[in-house]
Amino acid sequence: MVDDEEFRSVPVGVGPWPGPWPEDSRYDPELLGQGDRRNVLDEFRYWTVEAIVAELDTRRHAFHVAIENWAHDLNIGSVVRTANAFNAAGVHIVGRRRWNRRGAMVTDRYLHVHHHEDANALTRWAEAEGLTVIGIDNVPGSVPIETATLPRDCVLVFGQEGPGLSQATLDACSQVLSITQFGSTRSINAGAAAAVAMHAWVRQHAVIPGAAP
Repeated sequence: MVDDEEFRSVPVGVGPWPGPWPEDSRYDPELLGQGDRRNVLDEFRYWTVEAIVAELDTRRHAFHVAIENWAHDLNIGSVVRTANAFNAAGVHIVGRRRWNRRGAMVTDRYLHVHHHEDANALTRWAEAEGLTVIGIDNVPGSVPIETATLPRDCVLVFGQEGPGLSQATLDACSQVLSITQFGSTRSINAGAAAAVAMHAWVRQHAVIPGAAP
């Protein structure tokens, strides 16, 4: 068994590039020389951030993620990290421009992050882009996400931990979906809720590598 100290000492990623360096411009000379310790897929090892973003742009999914930021919620970083994992088309911060990036673990570098002053600004942008605004919140009248058909081109909007979506945002949503829960608490962590909702979209619309046709 590996103890905690030994586990923490195991290097992450890969060391310096062995042998002659590739001439492909996507590769970062500094990473080739020093090694790539980032938490990225193997296919992106030694690539520059710009090259990774450019490649991800060719694979982006059709959904966007919007997060209300009225109280500098710590969960925003977790939502952003999950949006990167599911390769969302973009992340939209609604309200305060500055947000807590700690939970994002620098994954925001690989996403297109936008800011909107309020719910009306987000709605105007979504309408111009032909996107349906879908709220995710456990409120009266919401539809269980497990039974809903999500639009392919949409914006999934999440509120603050605790109070949930603001009334202005709820009014702007074409539909509000809830995540069915079976325990004693009224809500789940906003980061967890975002992961459930994004995965629901992926199950309905994404091409799953290796899945049977």
